[in-house]
Amino acid sequence: MTTIIGIDCAVKEGNVGVAIGKYDKGMCALTKLPEPVSENWVLEFVCDSINESTRTLLALDAPLGWPAALGSALFDHSAGNEIYAPSNLLFRRATDRFIKTCLDKQPLDVGADRIARTAKAALDLLGQVREQTGFSIPLVWNASFTEKVGAVEVYPAGTLLSYGLPDSGYKRATQAAVRKKILGELGRLMNVCNGSRTPENNANVLDAIVCVLSGADFLSGQVYFPEDETQAKKEGWIWVKRKKETP
Repeated sequence: MTTIIGIDCAVKEGNVGVAIGKYDKGMCALTKLPEPVSENWVLEFVCDSINESTRTLLALDAPLGWPAALGSALFDHSAGNEIYAPSNLLFRRATDRFIKTCLDKQPLDVGADRIARTAKAALDLLGQVREQTGFSIPLVWNASFTEKVGAVEVYPAGTLLSYGLPDSGYKRATQAAVRKKILGELGRLMNVCNGSRTPENNANVLDAIVCVLSGADFLSGQVYFPEDETQAKKEGWIWVKRKKETP
């Protein structure tokens, strides 16, 4: 049995969504939707859950790396000089371009968008969890990882799209009906617990639930794998469910 902790990452802790589930023998069950109880509730909850579990997968909705071309271009760049690399190579990772190609959904450009601050916050959280628990928590590349704790990057919008569910138009406070519809469909894919923190009222919590589902897809192997694992380990890779092939 593997504990999956889905985290919808954000710069401000009040905007972070967290959900926890259990994956066993191909089945996924959502077990807890924690509520803020202290200033550092996310860190405390994640660390406590890891310590209580035999094996844990962290599924984080945030870029966990930057485009390799951007780092190379900026390494010895001086203000005023041209940068010759194409913009899509500078600001988008291989995984971002892949998602656009296979799902027709463009993730935000981590090299040129405010999502970079969320990425930094996610990496800071990972670092704090490593320090608190003493576990190395590497990014993992297949379901058979042997570490007690591993982490993967996920993308709720891509997962929803792969399942044929609404992947936008559910974030605003006035769009609770759409969130309720998504939650109902998720209940067909996983066992969903009922708690006081209802996802209909909080899009961040709903995204965290989708992160758990994305983690289950990774553990089942029903995801797209990178062709160039070396590049993926440098830039990061979005694990998203494979779409069914059209006959």
